[in-house]
Amino acid sequence: MPTIRLGLIGFGTIGTGVVKLLQRQQRQIREKLGASLSLVRIADVDLKTDRGVRVGPKVLTNDANRLLNDPSIDIVIELMGGYEPARRFVLAAIGNGKDVVTANKALLAVHGREIFAAAERAGVDLGFEASVGGGIPIIRVLKEGLAADHNRAVYGIVNGTSNYILSTMTGQGGEFDEVLRAAQAQGLAEANPTYDVDGIDAAHKLTLLIQLGLGARVRLQDIPTAGIRRVSQLDINYAKDFGYVIKLLAVAKEDHEGLEAWVQPAMVPRSHLLADVNGALNAIAVRGEALGASMYFGMGAGMMPTATAVVADLMEVARNRLRGSRGRVAPLGYPLAVQRKARIKPMGELSSEFYLRFLVRDRPRVLARIAGILGDQDISIASVIQKGREVGAHVPIVIRTHTAREDKLRRALRAIDRLSVVHGKSVSIRIEDSLGQ
Repeated sequence: MPTIRLGLIGFGTIGTGVVKLLQRQQRQIREKLGASLSLVRIADVDLKTDRGVRVGPKVLTNDANRLLNDPSIDIVIELMGGYEPARRFVLAAIGNGKDVVTANKALLAVHGREIFAAAERAGVDLGFEASVGGGIPIIRVLKEGLAADHNRAVYGIVNGTSNYILSTMTGQGGEFDEVLRAAQAQGLAEANPTYDVDGIDAAHKLTLLIQLGLGARVRLQDIPTAGIRRVSQLDINYAKDFGYVIKLLAVAKEDHEGLEAWVQPAMVPRSHLLADVNGALNAIAVRGEALGASMYFGMGAGMMPTATAVVADLMEVARNRLRGSRGRVAPLGYPLAVQRKARIKPMGELSSEFYLRFLVRDRPRVLARIAGILGDQDISIASVIQKGREVGAHVPIVIRTHTAREDKLRRALRAIDRLSVVHGKSVSIRIEDSLGQ
């Protein structure tokens, strides 16, 4: 029986999961492939930490070049994360004629074009299913299952940490900082949660989803991105009053005017399927002209869900090697040369209904002054809530607007925030009643 030899760079959480899965499912993998997958080298800077799996001492090295330059290794698995030296290692593996499997969404979001082009030129396979949605096979869906359709939108919940925090705030109460600390204590949030709670991780994934689903070339820095740090329990409760839940969404929608793409917290109607995606789960929806709407749901992070996607890629790449069909499908499912440049619409050009919250001194005519400023920017008010939810010496005024342009809303909020009766910075959250339409 043939053997496909593997080298792993990065023996952290996901790398440990991959080793566990390869050992646990060894017989099943062999039966399905008609070949065995043999992990012959693991490179990591830390060779002393006990990962809870047994590997031979000769397998471990702290020199990745021993793995990259070993002609007997067929597939390199990159799970170290970050931009460098991961980029150099991946390009070196491709340059040496090796296939590559990675879970590194940050690397591919920023340096993907260079890496995809190198893989195409070399005629090798590049698997990256684990880079978006953890164990949800969304990349295979977009590359293969929906390849014949013309997709118009891809959107959803793609960061499990933020979704866990917002779900907990909604279901159990608590403010952001308190819930974040609890999530960190349980290992559900990183010690440095910046990428997760500030929307950066979701933007990395959206960059890839746009390329896969819409065939468009975008730059990470062009995607407007905001996180969840300013969402308070007040906002969670008022969302319930209006019939919504707050989710961190990654959204891309294309029409004849260009591409709308953003990562922001938004209010989702309680009746929408995304409203019930809680905890660390992810869900990604696609809207195509032929199929219409479809949604893909599951564990979006964690050791074993992500390891499952990595090993599935290893098995696909191994099958191609065994049949002499390496590089038969371009990394994105289409040749990089046909990828379109897309204009991302500035957020100021977009229109939506909005939830607005102000903390104000309890004085006469405050609401009239706020309404007047909104009216000066052609923003009309759909409804107002004033309840006795005091915050210090201030009371909240909550407004739901009719559809308004974002640039006009921003101008109005800047003027309102300058009022002496307004405390702190106002909060605005998009209301997504037409999500996916």
